[in-house]
Parts: sequence; C-alpha cells; structure tokens
Amino acid sequence: MKTGYWVICLCIYSFSLAAQPVKERLAKAVDILQSDPQMKHALLGLQVINAQTGDKVFEVNAQTGLAPASCQKIITSVAALELLGPAYRYETLLGYTGKISRNTLQGDLYLLGSGDPSLGSWRYDSTREDRQMQELTKILTQSGIRKITGNLVGYSGKWEQETLPGGWIWDDIGNYYGAGTSALNWHENQYDLILRSGKNIGDTVDIIETRPALTGTNLQSQLLAAAKGTGDNAYVYLPPFASQGFVRGTIPVEEKAFVISGSFPDPALQTTSTLQQSFELAGIRLQGGVNVSYDKAVPQVQNLGKLISPRLDSLNYWFMRKSINLYGEAFLKTIAFEKTGKGSTDKGVGLVKKFWKEQGISSAALQIIDGSGLSPQNRVTADALVQALQYARGRSWYPAFYESLPFFNQMKLKSGTIGGTKSFAGYHTSKEGVTYTVAIIINNYDGSAGEIVKKMFRVLDTLK
Repeated sequence: MKTGYWVICLCIYSFSLAAQPVKERLAKAVDILQSDPQMKHALLGLQVINAQTGDKVFEVNAQTGLAPASCQKIITSVAALELLGPAYRYETLLGYTGKISRNTLQGDLYLLGSGDPSLGSWRYDSTREDRQMQELTKILTQSGIRKITGNLVGYSGKWEQETLPGGWIWDDIGNYYGAGTSALNWHENQYDLILRSGKNIGDTVDIIETRPALTGTNLQSQLLAAAKGTGDNAYVYLPPFASQGFVRGTIPVEEKAFVISGSFPDPALQTTSTLQQSFELAGIRLQGGVNVSYDKAVPQVQNLGKLISPRLDSLNYWFMRKSINLYGEAFLKTIAFEKTGKGSTDKGVGLVKKFWKEQGISSAALQIIDGSGLSPQNRVTADALVQALQYARGRSWYPAFYESLPFFNQMKLKSGTIGGTKSFAGYHTSKEGVTYTVAIIINNYDGSAGEIVKKMFRVLDTLK
C-alpha cells in the first residue's frame, strides 16, 4: 500500500510539473539540484534559450567563467568550420632534393606535413595505416626509386615544435587522451600498451609490447596487480620527446593481454620511422638516416605525390562524437597556420578569441588556453557556449555540425568531463515542438560523477 501511495504521489507531481511553464519547471528542478549535498561546495552555470526566437528562458550564473571540459570543443569546432571552411583538407606531400638516376635517388626524401590529424587513423578506410603507407610506397616505386642515398626527413616546420598546450596536467600527458599534435601526426598519435599481470594482488605487471612499436622510447612498468574487477587504473607518464617513460597504477590480477593506450612522445619521428619501415618491407633501401626537421624555411623539393585528408566537416564529426582532443589541438594550430603562416597554439587561441569577439562574445567569457578543453585552467561561460551554438544554427554547414553532436539523455549534447567538472551543451526540441539551446556546467561537485550526471539530466528533462 505504501509503495502504491508513493507511486501515485510521484505521478501527480510529474503531471503537475509537466503542466507548468518551462521556466517554472526549470526553476524548481534547479532548486532541487542546488540543494543536493553533492552541490554544497559546487558552482552551477546554466543557460537555456528558445533557439528559434533567441529569447532567454532561464539562466543561473550564465556569465560566470567555469572549467567547461570538452564542451569547449564547441567553441573550437564552430570557429574551425567557419574560418577554415567545411571542405578544408590537409595535404601531406612526398618530395625530394637532388636527382633520380638509374632507380636511385641521389639526395634526400622528404615527407612534408601540414598537421593532418587523421593520417594513419583507423576511422576511415582511406586513412588506415596500411593503406596510407602502401600509397606512399607506391608513389616512390612508380617514380622508379629503389634506393635513396641520402636521408628520409620528416618535415614538421610549418608548426611549432612544442606538441602540447600549456596547462595540461602530468596525469594526462602520456596517455592517449593527452596526445600532443605535430605537423606530422600518425595513428592519432596513439599506441596500445599490452600488459600481463600476476596471480596475486600486489604482483608486478609486465609490459608485453606496444602496438605499434614506439620509436626511440623505452617504457618501464611500475604497475601492480589489484583485485579482479577493479578495471583500468594505469597511467602512462611520458613527456614530449622523452626516451624514457613510466607506467604506474594498477590493473586486475590474472590478465594475459590487458590493453591501455598511450600517446607518442614524438609524433613526427614516429611517422617518419613508420614510413622507413614500409620502404624497407618494399625493398627500397635507405642509405642515410631518419630524422625530423623543424626548420622555418620550407624545403624546396620536387613533388612526387601527396596524401589528402577527409574534409574538415568529416574530421569534425569524430572530433565531437568521440571527443578526440588531438583533433581540437590540430584545428587550433591549422587556423593559426592558414591565417599567419605558423601553426601555434597561442596564435590559434588568439584567432579563435578574436573571431568570437567579432560575433559578440567577450574575450573575458573565453579564458581558454587549448582547443580541446583538457586543461583545467580553461574558463568558459554557459552564455558563451549557447551563443556559439546559436551562431552555428545560422551557417550553411549547420547540418554537419548538428550531426556531429552525440546523443545524451535523448538530446543532442556535447559532454565534458575532467576532475570535478561535468558539462553538457547542445540542442533539444520538446514534444511541443519548441527547440531549446542549452548549456549546463558544474564545477567542484562532490562524490560520484555518475550521480551528478543523473541530477543534471533531471534539470534537462524539464525541456522535454
């Protein structure tokens, strides 16, 4: 009887809530959220507007800058689509200096990068590692080259040598989601680390191999075995350009081939070395060495051929759907290169902030230092996210942008997660046919991320 009573009360409450104007429903839901123990020391930023009219429906701390986590990708994504264009493509060139005589290149062979984040990616058939290496090797053999007397040089000088933005934390750097970006990227600058654990809790964990093999880097395991069912609590500590790294934390006991993923410390060198290995398998002899150049002056080469990336709007789909931080950092540097001639994070940030200022978003509302939102030092307002989403609605490429947004809580929302932060931003059309643009950010919540997400969704449910 008691159970039936409470079910009836809940139904009455739900019907009553549904009958109220959306503003009142939001106010009640936000009051409940803010009075929750998880929110005692937290800060909420929320804005909801009518997407068709632009009228504000409800807001709380909408002008307060908060760490947005991956919802910051909206800022980068929209700016990139507008400043570079949805049809933008990256080109990776293969060329040489010297001369070709009797199947021998008497000179150096160059692979010139432009920052393509999809080079060697498994997300497209056309960019698969084996396919692209075969293409580059075919270009060489069709040119009649079977031997190279000089060096194989990966040219990465169109972008700055620094692969990581400032503000990224040590626990992220070295792991796949903390991959840096170079003018030459490969396999999304990601590798898999295969691990084997002992039978007992506290046993050491062995590294079996990396796939693909790392170039010029050794990893030392400091991992221990933990109880069954504890999952992946392993972290790679490997700074850019380092030759020595460490893997710390735990994985469950009795694992024979447990997989975690790390990031290449030197993407350009990894790319160039992979190409050399492909040449070797094809019987093409390299007499010189493999190296990377960051010279400002672009080498004057005779072009042999090139690889062309998928369109930007397609790359953006994966950037948003799978929240690939590498793509955001690449887009930022690409904007800088195309507008200033040098791909750098700082220049890219400046250009993105300038673009949004011209659209009416104050620079103070976008205190950003990267393109992905991974740094906990970023600060973005809920209002800025909503303005960016509204701007996108009026552009010709909006359908592709809308499609790139994941589904959460039966809504088209980008999500964001870093330590102490959860965020969602996107669009939803209610059963009455009203489309809302919304951004909600919580910083410094207590307890489980899963529980705070459920409570955030209860707020967003009022828009259904």
